[in-house]
Amino acid sequence: MNSRHTFPPTNLSLLTPTEMDDADHMAVSHGAVAFDMMEAAGGAVAVAIGARWPMQPVTVLCGPGNNGGDGFVVGRHLKAAGWPVTLGLMGPREKLHGEAAQAANLWADPAEAFSPDLLHGAGIVVDAMFGSGLSRPLDGQALEMAELLTAKRLPVCAVDVPSGVDGATGRVLGAAAPADLTVTFFRKKPGHLLYPGRGLCGDVVVADIGIPAAELTRIAPQTWENGPDLWLEGFPWPQAESYKYKRGEVLVLGGEEITGASRMTTEAASRAGAGMVTLAAPAKVWSLYATSLMNAIVRSFDGLAEFEAMLEDKRRNVIAIGPGAGVGAVTRAYVLAALKTKRTVVLDADALTSFAEAPDVLFAAIEGSCVMTPHEGEFKRLFHLKGDKLARARAAAAQCGAVIVLKGSDTVIAAPDGRAVINSNAPPQLATGGTGDVLTGIVAALLAQGMAPFHAAAAAAWLHGAAASAFGLGLVAQDLPNAIPGVLQTLRARAGPDADRRTRR
Repeated sequence: MNSRHTFPPTNLSLLTPTEMDDADHMAVSHGAVAFDMMEAAGGAVAVAIGARWPMQPVTVLCGPGNNGGDGFVVGRHLKAAGWPVTLGLMGPREKLHGEAAQAANLWADPAEAFSPDLLHGAGIVVDAMFGSGLSRPLDGQALEMAELLTAKRLPVCAVDVPSGVDGATGRVLGAAAPADLTVTFFRKKPGHLLYPGRGLCGDVVVADIGIPAAELTRIAPQTWENGPDLWLEGFPWPQAESYKYKRGEVLVLGGEEITGASRMTTEAASRAGAGMVTLAAPAKVWSLYATSLMNAIVRSFDGLAEFEAMLEDKRRNVIAIGPGAGVGAVTRAYVLAALKTKRTVVLDADALTSFAEAPDVLFAAIEGSCVMTPHEGEFKRLFHLKGDKLARARAAAAQCGAVIVLKGSDTVIAAPDGRAVINSNAPPQLATGGTGDVLTGIVAALLAQGMAPFHAAAAAAWLHGAAASAFGLGLVAQDLPNAIPGVLQTLRARAGPDADRRTRR
């Protein structure tokens, strides 16, 4: 099985604003012309506008920097194509410099004074006030304009990001006007995928502006948008010579009071390809589990000693604990026993909350591979970290030595070495009880089949979202496991005829 530990630079690479600046500068140092890149950027925005909307009056709002320079190019291209264009500039024209000044010089018409009057009669607004590198809250005219655009709900095309959105974090700095379309350049930024920025960007188009892809290798980005291109080559497809134990065995700890959670974890692990799944059922409720799980072995146990006896079977190479387990000392003991085996452990829900008063005990016990899948509430109980979601997930992974899957509509998967993936395919119907328990089972199954923890967590998050999308509206958590096979079939076709050979490698 292929368990490579790195993702290559790809179209899914995400660049911080600083890394994007580096890409610009490196491209120029290797022969690109900075103004040609600005011309390509503005031209791409004009093309995207023409592809989305019929011809109508356009107002272009230009800021005092290079984002405003892009706006001048957009206005010139649209006007040349016959669109009625009004262009407003924030600040004096003579204070523009560099490529922005060059772009302004090619705009033959006056630049109107920056005021709310610019929006009168506008059919579409181009937001070229500030780009992804904005580091302070909007104020003055920019703040007034962002608030006015929000109130008027005019169609907006944002250049790079909606002004006021931090491209590195997705945070809103003061205010930001929602865009229907955002055109960014070379690669997306984290702020295009992290909320609230993601909810303000509308449809995101990535335009080629002439930066060579080789610059990605020099930058070595550490953040990616999740997608099969990252991990599909090493996905563990069934092999003709495989048998059930070769495909791994997942041991799931069942709860005594809330039994549905661990049952969904078990069913998801089975559907996601684990060769065997065993559910450790508390003796009092063994019959309930045994009669409802047809695709798993249900083993009765009574207390820690009998659970530890189950752990002695080394074929059980992945242990999943948390869904429905109950919060308290008993669950803590089960978690510590599992971690003591130094086999791969997936921890979710109650397994995490049980350590809220003693997180250091949990972190110190992690010696083998471990994946934690907290939602925001569970995360805050364990990790007292501040900052944006991406930074917090990275810091938590480094602190505890586990891969962190910080769940949500913009799930972040972070490895202890700093690599991170942002998942973007989760539909709103996943916001229902029990779907996280299913994700735990998918993660466990991919780990059992030999995927490296970071890859397994990323692949599981994507499969989880794809299964929910395939099912559609009306989804409840128990629908997800049965939606997994259809997604796997489609994914297998995408992998191509050489997938089996790559898996054996």
